[in-house]
Amino acid sequence: MGRVHDLDEPAAPEVLGDTSDEAQQNSSYQDHLDRFHRLLFRPRELALGSTAHDRLWGWLGPALVTLLGGLLRLINLGNPAELVFDETYYVKDGYALIELGYEARWPDDANDQFAAGQADLYSTSATYTVHPQVGKLLIGWGIRLGGVENPWAWRLATALLGTAAIFVLARTARRILGSTVMGTVAGGLLALDGMGIVLARTALLDGILMFFIVVAFACLVADRFQSRHRLAARAATMMAAGGDLSMMKPGLGWRWWRLAAGVSLGLACGTKWSGFYALAVFGIVTVWWDLGARRAVAGQRWGWTWLVRDAIPAFGALVPTALVTYVASWWSWFAHPQSWGRLWHTENPAALPGWLPDGLQSWWDVGRSWWHHHATMLDFHATLDDPHRYQANPYLWPLQVRPTSFYWEETEGPCGGSDTCVQVITSLGNPLLWWLAVAAFGLALWRLIHHRDWRAGAVIAGYCAVWVPWFFFAHRTIFTFYMVALAPFAALAVAYAAQVLLERCTVSPRDVELAARTAPGGVRTRAELNARRRVRVAARRLRHTKFWFAAALASIAAMTLFFYPIWTAWNVPYLFWLVHMWSPTWI
Repeated sequence: MGRVHDLDEPAAPEVLGDTSDEAQQNSSYQDHLDRFHRLLFRPRELALGSTAHDRLWGWLGPALVTLLGGLLRLINLGNPAELVFDETYYVKDGYALIELGYEARWPDDANDQFAAGQADLYSTSATYTVHPQVGKLLIGWGIRLGGVENPWAWRLATALLGTAAIFVLARTARRILGSTVMGTVAGGLLALDGMGIVLARTALLDGILMFFIVVAFACLVADRFQSRHRLAARAATMMAAGGDLSMMKPGLGWRWWRLAAGVSLGLACGTKWSGFYALAVFGIVTVWWDLGARRAVAGQRWGWTWLVRDAIPAFGALVPTALVTYVASWWSWFAHPQSWGRLWHTENPAALPGWLPDGLQSWWDVGRSWWHHHATMLDFHATLDDPHRYQANPYLWPLQVRPTSFYWEETEGPCGGSDTCVQVITSLGNPLLWWLAVAAFGLALWRLIHHRDWRAGAVIAGYCAVWVPWFFFAHRTIFTFYMVALAPFAALAVAYAAQVLLERCTVSPRDVELAARTAPGGVRTRAELNARRRVRVAARRLRHTKFWFAAALASIAAMTLFFYPIWTAWNVPYLFWLVHMWSPTWI
């Protein structure tokens, strides 16, 4: 069994005495450390990165699929050269935020002029908005970098973050599944997904939200591994020194990955409020992982130690950090009195608390205005029920029953021998990937319940964070493209299912040894014959599993090639588009 090097792992304890005593102490420490590692990690997790080849491909594999995803997202990013779907809000709001410091009003007919490069059409009066500012600021910074006259600059931020999410997912899936190959596969699946491609090539907030959620998830997975290595090292140190595990009640040090996750979740909430769902679910998951670690080490009163040393600090690291980050993300609103609702308190004065110092009275009033702005945003989201042609029931989102049409434009031919041509952007996920992800989700749920597989729990956590909460808002106007935040977890689910199926094809080392024995005279025992049969069956099952998995990957890639033109507004014949509409609900 390989051993993972941990920079936070303390050196073996030094003991006064002769050389043999010191060597014996070090050997005892190592034995205990290996035992605790086996309790806290799967063999695959411990062996990950144990060879130079695996370490190389652990970075190279994710980089290659990220390059592929980047090409699919960045090539001809400026097409179409006009604002599509809700870009009419977020691109102009982002530009005004960078230019003025707040979202401004625009003329009703500003879109065509904006697309032509005449961007200074906004007024100095603020406009009401229903989403926080982080995503719009990022879009605005992309415009500042590339120039407002270039349509690709409008989408630069979403394209770069959508591409970066592929690399983050691939590295995280590698760590979860204990496989460099499967981590690369998970990243590759996200690279090939249509919903990820469309939302990366469109300046909407949902792709940005997806990025911050994936980063937060990656930070918590990294924290799980780091904290378990620390726990194993400290338990081994105590055991080697002759101590009692029931007395081991220290914390696990400053957990920077959790703080990073809190910042990322705060930025997710500062993009869209649905980030708060991820904050709640991921917070529960990370303390549940800690509980499992404390139970595995099995010191007495582990429940109390977990509560005091893990659960409460986890809350402190995640929730306050996320909330502070969220409030700080409104800095532009606080800094510009012209922002919508910023001076609400002047028209709605209220008696100040008597205990409030005079120097903080203005801050109190600004805080009331900020809170009122949030109340109006909440009322908007809670009561939004305007019928829309492309609204979709969240229960059916993973099946891609009702994708959203972002763009439709009839153009003059000829194109492909046809006189009727169209340019289309349909936020349809790769159908085969999403349908397989539904089955993989069912497998993960079964594995979580019956086998308590933490990897299945990681998959389910993603689904619960970004999909399940929408069940409670099925009455309001919502769309399938919100599921782009689930796309990384759909890819992870498929990779996890493949990993589980491949693990079913393994046999024990004992069977391998028995099957390889050569008895004198060719006579074999019943145990050896049974072992040969199991090895033979496992080898045949492994070949079949690899074949069908490779066929599934090839089919998903073929689907991407097939649907790519209607994800990226190619100029295609009308009949070409119609052939891609497999269901009346896709039109």
